[in-house]
Parts: sequence; C-alpha cells; structure tokens
Amino acid sequence: MTYEPDVRARLERDAKEIVGRYPRPRSALLPMLHLVQSEEGHVTKDGVAFCAEQLDITPAQVMGVVTFYTQYKQKPVGEYHVGVCTNTLCAIMGGDQIWDELSEHAGVGHDEATSDGKVSLERVECNAACDFAPVVMVNWEFFDNMTPAKAKQLVDDLRVGNDVLPSRGPNRLATWKEASRVLAGFPDGLAGEGVQAGPESLVGLKLAHERGWEAPAADVDRERPDEPVKPEQIAEPPHEPGKPVPGEAKPGTQEGRNK
Repeated sequence: MTYEPDVRARLERDAKEIVGRYPRPRSALLPMLHLVQSEEGHVTKDGVAFCAEQLDITPAQVMGVVTFYTQYKQKPVGEYHVGVCTNTLCAIMGGDQIWDELSEHAGVGHDEATSDGKVSLERVECNAACDFAPVVMVNWEFFDNMTPAKAKQLVDDLRVGNDVLPSRGPNRLATWKEASRVLAGFPDGLAGEGVQAGPESLVGLKLAHERGWEAPAADVDRERPDEPVKPEQIAEPPHEPGKPVPGEAKPGTQEGRNK
C-alpha cells in the first residue's frame, strides 16, 4: 500500500463507517469503491487492495465489480466529467450530434480527459432524464435540453473556471472527487438545493390532481418482514473462487462437468 499514513487513517475511519451500515461487510463494496475513487479520482491498484483488505475479500472480486460498473474509472478523468446521453430518446433528439461535435471540439473521446485535466467526456447509455432530452450530465448533475452549441459552451466554461450551475439540483457544481464522496454515502448538505423536479417530470402528477386520480389503497393487513433485516436472516454469500461448489452437482450442469 502506498497511501500516506494520514490518508490511510482517514480512509480506514470512513471505511469503518460504511461497513457499519450493512449486515455483512462485503455488501459495502460499492460505496467503498466510491470512497477510494474520491481520494485519487479513479480506482487505483491501491484502492482495490484497500477495499479487499477492509472487506476480507480478494482483489479479483473487487476488480470484478470495478470492471462491471461504468461509474468506477480505472484511469484519471477530468475534474468535471461530462456524460453525453446517446440512448434512444436523447439520440433521436440530437444526442449523437452533441457527442460528435463536443468530442471534436474538446479533442477527446470516450473516457478521455483534456490535457489540462479539467474535463473528460463519456458517451453514456442513459442519464435517466428522458423528459428533458437531450441531456448531458456533469459529475452526475443534470444539464437539460442541450444543443451542440450549449454543450460546447458548457465545456469551455468548465475549462476556464466559470461558474456553471445544473438545470436541476444544487447551487454549486461539485468536482468529480467531491461527487464520488457523496456517492460513498457522505452527504455534502446540498441535496435539498435548487429545483428538484422540473415541470416536464410533474405532468402526470398534475393530471392526477386535476382528474382526481388516486393510487390503489395499500394492503395494510399483509404481513411484512421485520426491519431492519437481521444478519441471521441473510443467506450465505456465493462460494469463493477456487473452492468447490457446495451441495450436489446436477448432471449435465457446468458444475457436474467440472467434477
């Protein structure tokens, strides 16, 4: 491990808090990866080793998660990570054109950062904001109803340090590292700031109020599990890599062939 002693001590304190939220330590892996990403801007080998050590799992198990989820970066990204949605609706509304022009304008491609380290770009499958398509996100904050010209101006402003505010959300745009720490479960106190839902998102609710629509009554009498879930109520995790699969192998299965 190459973390400086003070950095490691701070990460260990935060990791202990994260682990304490879950019945089983290994369940804390996702937020813990955001924690180490908030330290160096991406998930390094040291970060992988730290997570494995804290959760008593193997580095290979950690890397299996890192390589599966695109929010975890394996190389440095910009201080402001710009995600352009090119999924179905955004693409129809101009997302592909925004990506093409913005990539050419910034001189970088997918998951690449500008030479000054200020901005990186990502071609995102979905920003979960179809009612404002086409949408761009910066460090996971929304910039709605974008055009190629607006996207290029956004990147230019970020690179020179101009104040930039999201269409919805807080009154300050967090850096990539700050946003990663929030995703690790350490709030920055800004969640309630700004517009939370634009009018396009509330059309259905407005119609329901106007027409007297109501959701079906909840089945209040049905049995519900006790909360919170107790550790003894959780099944054992899958078998560890390299160890025999527990139980009898069924004929014709992969386990059976392996045996």
